Amino acid sequence: MKTDISFKYINKLAIPALIAGIAEPLLSITDTAIIGNINTNATESLAAVGIVGAFISMLIWVFGQIRSAISSIISQYVGANKLDEVKTLPAQAIAIVTIGSLLVLAISYPFAQEIFQFYNASELVLDYCITYFEIRIFGFPFSLFVFAIFGTFRGLQNTFYPMIIAIIGALLNIVLDIAFVYGIEGFIPEMNIKGAAYASVISQMVMALIAFFLLVKKTPISLKLSITLHKEIPNLLNMIGNLFIRTIALNTALYFATSYATSYGKEYIAAYTIGLNLWLLGAFMIDGYSSAGNILSGKLLGAKDYNALVELSKKLTKYGIISGLTIALVAFIFYNSIGGVFTKDPLVLEQFYAVFWILILTQPINVITFIFDGMFKGMGEMKYLRNVLILSTGLVFIPTLLLFDWLGYKLIAIWIAFTLWIMARGIPLIFKFRKKFIPLVKS
Repeated sequence: MKTDISFKYINKLAIPALIAGIAEPLLSITDTAIIGNINTNATESLAAVGIVGAFISMLIWVFGQIRSAISSIISQYVGANKLDEVKTLPAQAIAIVTIGSLLVLAISYPFAQEIFQFYNASELVLDYCITYFEIRIFGFPFSLFVFAIFGTFRGLQNTFYPMIIAIIGALLNIVLDIAFVYGIEGFIPEMNIKGAAYASVISQMVMALIAFFLLVKKTPISLKLSITLHKEIPNLLNMIGNLFIRTIALNTALYFATSYATSYGKEYIAAYTIGLNLWLLGAFMIDGYSSAGNILSGKLLGAKDYNALVELSKKLTKYGIISGLTIALVAFIFYNSIGGVFTKDPLVLEQFYAVFWILILTQPINVITFIFDGMFKGMGEMKYLRNVLILSTGLVFIPTLLLFDWLGYKLIAIWIAFTLWIMARGIPLIFKFRKKFIPLVKS
């Protein structure tokens, strides 16, 4: 059966994937907006949420790569009409990632103070980091469980169920954030930063339960574990290993950025926290088309339909650029009011608006990188993605940050480094894709 790559079908996959993709950054943005407006030590609390958020995001991105690996394998089997041969893989993959997440929790929890001192947190900010982390980290295994199931749905060409799960989780998190952080007189005491952490954990638990139910009841995939390892497990672990190394490189960039922002002072790390969350929100919104590319490219590669694969890349690029420009336009229209949603501190707002324009301008640039990144994941090209990210971090991001920091640009240095880093990640992917598939189309 020929794979549909029409505008209608691409958006049928992309729009639900877009909504599902913003769940995690929306959890962080909700925490950021609500914590930034509390009455007691709002700036220190906001800084702590940013630092802990950076660390937990690092963990989720490192171990959550199983989503792309599962999606890539299943979608290629779907394209080759061999789904029956891969039905037992998700259960084993989910078991692997769940065990790994519990080990991470057990190792990191006792060393919370040392971890956030490594991020340059100190005094009250450090105390808040520890308080927030020691609650929020318990949501980590549930997040990875959800990521693994999302990967299975993607491989099955289904982005609708992940969207439903994400919407429920995000709305629940907002309601619980307001109730727990500010309190409800006579019912729930005001918990400030602890409340935000509890809200996130409960939301992640609920998302995990819904994901489990939908996978078992609404798909042909079973979560019963078999004693014999599936033949794709070595391939899956190889993909995860390459993505693991790749994501370490990605989070090296995030660590340097967060550490430098923290060293500049609490107003800087608070402004950086707001900026990073908005940047990630934009990235995940654009990621809807990247997800469609991830899903369809694996299926087209499995079917060896190279003409459609190249045509898909052109269509996704066009749709993605339009989305990126739209996000940038909306941000410029509401430019002067966005910062006030997150904080009323004039010193934090001053630093935020010093760099916000850079964040906006990067949105259309991000599109190309994220779309081709998604397609390469769908095609199983994890080794190449790993090498590109290692080189772009080591040869572009870190030297750029060090140079502009030395020149005294502070937060501007960080966002210039991010911009050049994104470009250095995307350009090699375009050249590699065209070099590999254009000749196959012509032949």
